[in-house]
Amino acid sequence: MNDRPRSPLISTENLVYEYPGGVRALNGISLEIYEGEFVAIIGQNGAGKSTLVKHFNGLLKPTSGRCVIASKDTRDCKVTELARVVGYVFQNPDHQIFSETIEKEIEFGPKNLGLDKDEVKRRVKEAAEAVGLSDKLDQHPLTLSKGDRQRLAIASVMAMRPKAIVIDEPTTGQDYQGGQQIMSLVTSLHSMGHTLILISHNMELVAEYAHRVIVMCGGEILADGSPAEVFGKPDVLAKTFLEAPQITRIAQRLQIPETVFSSGRLAEIVLGRGA
Repeated sequence: MNDRPRSPLISTENLVYEYPGGVRALNGISLEIYEGEFVAIIGQNGAGKSTLVKHFNGLLKPTSGRCVIASKDTRDCKVTELARVVGYVFQNPDHQIFSETIEKEIEFGPKNLGLDKDEVKRRVKEAAEAVGLSDKLDQHPLTLSKGDRQRLAIASVMAMRPKAIVIDEPTTGQDYQGGQQIMSLVTSLHSMGHTLILISHNMELVAEYAHRVIVMCGGEILADGSPAEVFGKPDVLAKTFLEAPQITRIAQRLQIPETVFSSGRLAEIVLGRGA
């Protein structure tokens, strides 16, 4: 039985986008994303990933076809209207941080929604606490570490309370510990009810966290399914010059039919074979 809601939160129908000069970046994309999903979009640079998600919040409008967000055609909506539904966290937080204090950065979005002062203050407090920056509200954002600036960018989007959040390469430039902290925050966003759309080149991260993986190449979707389904198709991944996580590839070389994502599971299977 399919427990998905009747209408998708985000859908595209034969979406085509051409940049000035006639360069076609998207070629007939049709997909549906439902509330509560955790989706990863993968593909090499130039595959069309960022171009696609920029349609979700109206930063780009289709050359032809349709993009529908919360039952509204994006061509009929302002970016500020769509920002209430889909938030966007850029790969480089410095591309979206511009205020002189952390507090002003977080309150910028809610203020532009026309909310009253008490509601703006409440949202700033809530978002700052969620990302662990409540004791730094008076600091200038540029005094923060890269990881904290990433958390600030996420907090600024959280304060808008969108239904879906797009996060572009969340762990780029982070060390292992910083990356783990960011992904812990991302996971908590999903558990809070946000629909998560992750763009990443890190296949281990995608396999560990995403529930659904969309593979793009040349402005088209080549595969769409669970991590086990997608990473179990090395021939499809090869067309995109991507590889499954290393542990998955080791299991495939051992001709293990299961799509394996952890060394512990691989050890169980191998030891079971020898029993």
